[in-house]
Amino acid sequence: MHPDIRKTFVTTETIYSDGGKTATTPLVMIAAAAVVKNPWAGEGFVEDLQPKIREMAPVLGELLTRLIVTEAGGGERVQAYGKSAVVGLNGELEHASALIHTLHFGNHYRSAVKGKTYLAFNNTRGPANTPILVPMMGTNDEGTREHYLTMQFNINDAPFSDEIVIALGAALGGRPHHRIGNRYLDLKELGHDQKNPASV
Repeated sequence: MHPDIRKTFVTTETIYSDGGKTATTPLVMIAAAAVVKNPWAGEGFVEDLQPKIREMAPVLGELLTRLIVTEAGGGERVQAYGKSAVVGLNGELEHASALIHTLHFGNHYRSAVKGKTYLAFNNTRGPANTPILVPMMGTNDEGTREHYLTMQFNINDAPFSDEIVIALGAALGGRPHHRIGNRYLDLKELGHDQKNPASV
C-alpha cells in the first residue's frame, strides 16, 4: 500500500424500483475510492507533475480496480464505468485531473473489464463531505444511453485540504426502465454516419 493512502471506501447502491415500477433486474452500482495525500500540496506551483503521476497513478488504478472487481463479483459483470477525483481546497484542479487522466491509472480498470471505450470522468475541488459524482457510460459502446449513469456518494472526512479523493465507478446493468432510445437511432433519423456515434 502506498504510504500516502489514508483510507479506502467502497459503497454499493441497488435500485429495485424506479418511477413506481419494479425493475425486472435491479440496477447495482458500485464506487470505490481512495483518500490520498495530495503529492503537490504545499509545494506552490509545480511545473512537472509527471514524476508523481507515474509513481501514484498505477498504484491507485490497480487498487481501485481490485476493489471494484471484487465487489462486482468479476470484471465481466461490469457494463458501465467511470472515474472521478475531488481535490481538497488547497489543491489545484490540475492535481485532481493528474491522477485519473492518465493511462497509468485507467488502463488497469479497462483491462480488467475488457472495456473498449474511454472512462467517463469528473474532476472537482471541494471540502470534506463534498458530493462525489462518478459519471458512467457503457464499457464497450459509448452510444448505449441506458448505461449513461451517475454514482453519487460522499466521504464525511475527506478530502482534507491537502488530500485528493480518487474514485472509480461501475454499473452492473443499465437504467431499469430506459426508454429514450440510443444515439444510433438519432444518427439514423438525422442522416449521420451510424459508425460515428459521437456524430463528429
